[in-house]
Amino acid sequence: MRILILGLNFQPEPVSTGKYTGELARYLSAAGHEVRVITAPPYYPQWKIQNGYRGWQYRTEVWRGIQIQRCPVWVPRRPTGLTRLMHLASFALSSIPSLISQLGWKPSLILCIAPTFMNAPFALLFARLTGAKAWLHIQDFELEAAVKLGMMPGGQSLAGILELFERAIMNGFHRLSTISKRMIERLHKKGVPSRKTCLFPNWVDTNLIYPMLEESLFRASFGLDSEKIIILYAGTMGKKQGMENLIAAARTLRDRTDIQFILCGDGAVRAELETLSDGLPNVRFLPVQPFEKLNQLLNLADIHILLQKADAADLVMPSKLSGMLASGRAVIATANPETELGRVVAQVGVLVPPENVDALTGAILELAASRDQRIELGKKGRDFALTHWDSELILAQFEKDLRDLTGGE
Repeated sequence: MRILILGLNFQPEPVSTGKYTGELARYLSAAGHEVRVITAPPYYPQWKIQNGYRGWQYRTEVWRGIQIQRCPVWVPRRPTGLTRLMHLASFALSSIPSLISQLGWKPSLILCIAPTFMNAPFALLFARLTGAKAWLHIQDFELEAAVKLGMMPGGQSLAGILELFERAIMNGFHRLSTISKRMIERLHKKGVPSRKTCLFPNWVDTNLIYPMLEESLFRASFGLDSEKIIILYAGTMGKKQGMENLIAAARTLRDRTDIQFILCGDGAVRAELETLSDGLPNVRFLPVQPFEKLNQLLNLADIHILLQKADAADLVMPSKLSGMLASGRAVIATANPETELGRVVAQVGVLVPPENVDALTGAILELAASRDQRIELGKKGRDFALTHWDSELILAQFEKDLRDLTGGE
């Protein structure tokens, strides 16, 4: 097949949508398909264009045999509701010339990745002009998340108009996928028929992320003895997580010298979190780590923390959970039990109510006091990752779904 992928984020971004879209493109190319990608320069999660790239420049490169067209994008220094919309719109508009340049290639399928949904109308038009099948994969219901988190300028009136537009565009695609069963249900509530939808969860390479028998090298580099209980948050630091609650828990436990909080990652609220934790001896921040160190990082944890605000819990399925579980370490997550995240974590970890600092602190203390419980939960999580989220299983099924839609063209 000839597959054109249109998405804001791509490799070498190390986390979130860019990571998964890069791995998907590499898998499809290795399977013998001709893959091209239209994307932006890498900027996430730092919200800063990476060295070697320019935000205003069109650029074509080749990575692992895949042609990549980079389109200009405006990246705000301090993302807000309005500046995020401007950021997304800048790529949606700048990608139009690159789409036009691919008209003569006539792909079998165009795969549009949301975020950003603003690209979806142009992907549909491209499919109509070329006869390609149109597939929309949703990593994040960005419109709903923006409204619920108070990031949408214009409030509910504008949101209502955009929701009608969203429904019309979604129904124009031949197939829609998303990353959790509850998100599939939301598609159905938006009027998308079930025959058009399928599950395509984020995955983890369980051969690269696995429980280590020896101690993580990060312990020695930080001067942490083997008895210290490490509470690790590794991932994007944004408004959806409510990470101020983790800092509050650390403040409550500041006199527990046997417990150390490590926050690894970057994002829109990292600077605020560093200010909040100023003077706390039990909190340490790390930058985003390269992929080759990811297993060492995840194995540093005695307890992984996954935070999510209540209003965002069913609008996204945090991709970081798969790596946490695959590492064989215990997980505490903040989510309501009826959400998809809550349903999964209730089987393999400890679930606490969102934005409840006392409950979060109590769960940390309970697991910190029981090594046996941590080991048991770690084994359950590893088994779940192997059964449900192994990369080879997920990607092979997705390729089959693509072939079914296009007739294997």
